[in-house]
Amino acid sequence: MRVVVTGACGFIGSNLVRKLVEIAGIDVVAVDALTYAGNLRNLDGVGPRVRFVRGDVRDREAMTSVLADADAVLHLAAESHVDRSIADARPFVETNVLGTAVLLDAAREAGVRRVVLISTDEVYGSLGANGLFTEHSPLAPSSPYAASKAASDLLALAYHRTYGLPVIVTRCSNNFGPYQFPEKLIPLVTLRAIRREPIPLYGNGLNVRDWIHVEDHCRALIRVLEAGEPGAVYNISAHEERTNLQVVQAILALVGAPSTLVRFVSDRPGHDFRYALDSRKLRREVGWQPVWTFDEGLAATVRWYQENEAWWQSVLTGDYRQYVERQYGALGQGGQP
Repeated sequence: MRVVVTGACGFIGSNLVRKLVEIAGIDVVAVDALTYAGNLRNLDGVGPRVRFVRGDVRDREAMTSVLADADAVLHLAAESHVDRSIADARPFVETNVLGTAVLLDAAREAGVRRVVLISTDEVYGSLGANGLFTEHSPLAPSSPYAASKAASDLLALAYHRTYGLPVIVTRCSNNFGPYQFPEKLIPLVTLRAIRREPIPLYGNGLNVRDWIHVEDHCRALIRVLEAGEPGAVYNISAHEERTNLQVVQAILALVGAPSTLVRFVSDRPGHDFRYALDSRKLRREVGWQPVWTFDEGLAATVRWYQENEAWWQSVLTGDYRQYVERQYGALGQGGQP
């Protein structure tokens, strides 16, 4: 079976490639444009059953070529950082919406037998203190990023209804684990705690996120690829809710860093209060269960960053360094963010 993974050098994509090659009979074509968050080093050691292709999902010729003899595609290529989308929405529309349209057309023309579109809980918008989002909850995105992903979801489902393309959409809660680009909460806080640098925290830190270890997410995606129903939407959640402040405090404790590093900063526009997903449909229909608890996964993740300084030092340069310094102050110098 030949499986194409787009966004394969990103955080979730590279972890997914590593899980796929554990399965006998699957060969992987790893596709990535190698933009700022795509790191080819994330695929070090994956073995000969992975072929890397540098390609942009917006490039029709490239997508037609790469999908020509594919059995399935797992589509993860996306611009994914909310703050960046607030600063400039256009790349999110171009990659997440137009890029998905190009990919879907190429998959339809190639007769790909299974297309899994990986989306996010952010398409549902903000949730109050109680309840869970189900697959039937209305889409109410709050950020340009979330809106671009909602549009991508609806486009994919429309291709199923209009053309019969065997598309499945998954919407997952917040991921964490190894190889995550250090603009996201857990790696950003971990690296700043390791280096004893100020840690920015939006608002009062009480916004709630539903966390899942990336390996559990990847296992869910593989089960959806194997047993999911075309045209369906599946929420993926380990039901591990934490406030952002609780996450930061847990990381500080694991690193042995003082709580005085935390700096509360002005909240970002449209900051959703809470995300929480109902994943009973996924568990019932494809037989998936999470393996990692949040506490176990967080300890393993922090340990990975502590033991892989060469990896994160290699990304603390260029675009990332400039972005973080613009947002939070200079790295490596301490002081106020």
